[in-house]
Amino acid sequence: MRVLVVTAVAAEADSVAAGLAVAGYAPPAEEPDRPGGTRPPATRTSAGFNARAFRAEGRAVDVDVLPAGVGPAAAAAGTAIALARAPYDLVVSAGIGGGFPGVAPLGSLVVASHLIAADLGAGSPEGFLPVTELGFGRDRLAAPPGLCQAVARATGALPGPVLTVTTATGTAERAAELLARHPSAAAEAMEGFGVAEAADQYGLPALEIRAVSNSVGPRDRSAWRIGDALAALTDAFGKLPPALESWTSHEH
Repeated sequence: MRVLVVTAVAAEADSVAAGLAVAGYAPPAEEPDRPGGTRPPATRTSAGFNARAFRAEGRAVDVDVLPAGVGPAAAAAGTAIALARAPYDLVVSAGIGGGFPGVAPLGSLVVASHLIAADLGAGSPEGFLPVTELGFGRDRLAAPPGLCQAVARATGALPGPVLTVTTATGTAERAAELLARHPSAAAEAMEGFGVAEAADQYGLPALEIRAVSNSVGPRDRSAWRIGDALAALTDAFGKLPPALESWTSHEH
């Protein structure tokens, strides 16, 4: 099984790599270029980052980690480029994000049951209209339920919807508006739906794992716990491989 993990920035990718190292993964000594090689060439995005490959002796899962840039557009583009260059079985959007108060506290983990484009639509005098109500497009994709539950058990993550936004929430009013439309939402971030949309175009399942660095609501940088969230992300990926190995793509 081959997994592509897509993060926004290098710090998140480094945290994922540190977790994989705990699970026995390391970069291969050589990555022969295609055609004829067994691994893809380095995947470059507009942000200038390269994918890194990780393997573990005796493990049934190989992992590539790609920092593709911030936001759903960069995430979708970077994911699509990587998927065009090499075959994968699963795509994972991973990183830090905001947790809704009372649901996902700082330092906790969330695994997405659904990846939702929370602000894809149109404004109206009656309020926000999601793209599905406008009669075109879609605003959500489901993660494989069995895999979501397996990851939750392995990592201690809370399963629940994760919202993808293009503007991070910075007010109580905006947080209340999002919860009114998505009352079961656990977290928000900026890349998950873009990663999942690209994966779905290739017929691949997608997962999203978020470590909570801040509360969704009034913007208060003094209350952010980015270091704790990155540590939680590392811990999650140290525990993740057995959950991936127990799952098969036949569920998708």
